[in-house]
Amino acid sequence: MFDSRHIRSFHEVVRTGSYSAAARSLGYTQPAITQQMKALERSVGTVLFTRVGRRMRLTEAGEALSRHAGVILGNIDAAQQQMNAITRLRTGRVRLCAFPSATATLIPEALARLARGHRGIRVELQEYEPPESLQRLVHGDADITLAFTYPGLREDVPDEVVEVPLMEDQLTVLLPTGHPLARRRSVRLADLSNERWIAGCLRCRANFLHECAEQGFAPDIAFTTDDNLVIQSLVSEGLGIAMMPGLVLNFLCHRSVTGRPLDPASRRQVSAYVLREHLRIPATALVLDELKAVAANRMGC
Repeated sequence: MFDSRHIRSFHEVVRTGSYSAAARSLGYTQPAITQQMKALERSVGTVLFTRVGRRMRLTEAGEALSRHAGVILGNIDAAQQQMNAITRLRTGRVRLCAFPSATATLIPEALARLARGHRGIRVELQEYEPPESLQRLVHGDADITLAFTYPGLREDVPDEVVEVPLMEDQLTVLLPTGHPLARRRSVRLADLSNERWIAGCLRCRANFLHECAEQGFAPDIAFTTDDNLVIQSLVSEGLGIAMMPGLVLNFLCHRSVTGRPLDPASRRQVSAYVLREHLRIPATALVLDELKAVAANRMGC
């Protein structure tokens, strides 16, 4: 209904008391101010000023609009300042959703890089395993989601979701340091067919069972847990071994546990997912760039 330029000119006419004074203040010609006021009166449907000598006097409608004009302009100016802050990356909010081994490794490094140059960007972190994490993105509860897939598995996501590959994460086997195979540089899954196993999340467990089936055996799964520290503790006590992503090796805390890559190598794909339209949001694009930079430095990328 209102043109902000007309409201600003109206506010200046009220402040200065005449069209000519408002024109000088705003850098317009007097005819331009006159035309703007006529256009504003047409939009509100009534007269806003009456002329008394050389000065303009507000009508009842003009008085009512005058009480709102300052607030309207103040809100417009505040909105413009906030938009400038967002587009120039002085501020912004990004909701980031990821799986546990990424929240413990990739994300802290990316957020540290971000904080060094853009402390006004606020990142809210959520921890979910796929596919729940991807559902949060699609439902509008996250701006960026980190998820992993295994060979032969593709995420079923809408066309408006873009996948940004970050890195390949090599799978390893966690063994007690005293295990006979711990002396090898790599291990074959078939050589571990008689071991007791500790299985992880549902998606990881499904891939593990698939790989074991391809080697001709069904694993003896003694424990199931998503907690990497619990898995390490169980392995350290000799209660089982586990297939783990390479990212986890960065925070092994038990000296009596070691990781060995599989031969032949087995990997999972780690990717970021974002709505196509959100790639145009400066803060989201910046966080995505930091994640790509951190992932590029990871082994197996």
